[in-house]
Amino acid sequence: MFTGIVTAIGTITSSEQRGDRRVRIAAPLDPERIDIGASIACSGVCLTAVARGGRKGDAWFDVDVSGETVSRSVPGMWEEGRRLNLEPSLRLGDELGGHIVTGHVDSIGEVVAHKRTGDSWLVAIRARAEMAPFIAEKGSITVDGVSLTVNDVRDRSDGSCDFALNIIPHTAEVTTLGALEEGSRVNLEIDVLARYLKRMQGLASTDR
Repeated sequence: MFTGIVTAIGTITSSEQRGDRRVRIAAPLDPERIDIGASIACSGVCLTAVARGGRKGDAWFDVDVSGETVSRSVPGMWEEGRRLNLEPSLRLGDELGGHIVTGHVDSIGEVVAHKRTGDSWLVAIRARAEMAPFIAEKGSITVDGVSLTVNDVRDRSDGSCDFALNIIPHTAEVTTLGALEEGSRVNLEIDVLARYLKRMQGLASTDR
C-alpha cells in the first residue's frame, strides 16, 4: 500500500532481459531501510526489492519486472537511463499524506496540453475510454506514482476523456512530472474508492 507521495527519484542503471527483466535502480536512499522482499512503487508500479547495496544517500536496489508489468506500463519505461518516482510501501503509523494507492497500473495516458499558469503548470492528460468513468473533478488520481487532484474533466465523443491537473513547483522539482511535455505518456491508477463504487453501481443495475 502506498500514498502517492514520492520519496526520491531513482535512475535505472542497468536493465537485463532474463526470464523476466532484471532492473537495477540507483537512488538517494538508505540501503539499510530497503528490506529484501519489500515493496517499492516505481513510477506507480509496485515492485519487490530482490537485492540492495551502496551506502546512505547513494543506494541501489534490484527488481524483477515481469512481461505482464512491461506490457501494462509506459513503453520504454524499463530502459537504462530512465528516471523513476520512488515510494517505499507504508509502514504502520506512517502519515497518509496523499490517497490510497495500490501500485497497480490501470492504463496509460498521454499528455495533450502543457502550459505555464502562474508559477505552476497546467497539464491535460487524455485517458482511454475504459478509464473515463473513474475520473471525476476534485477526485484523486495517480500519475506515474504521484497522488494528484483532478481539476477538470472533459468527456470526448469516443468515450475517452481529457482531465486537467495543476503541477505546483514543489511537485515538479521532487518528481519526474517536471519533465512532462505534450506527447509524454504516463502510468495511471484510478482511486481505489472509485473502483469499488463503479463495481457496486454495476451490480446494482444488474439486480434491477
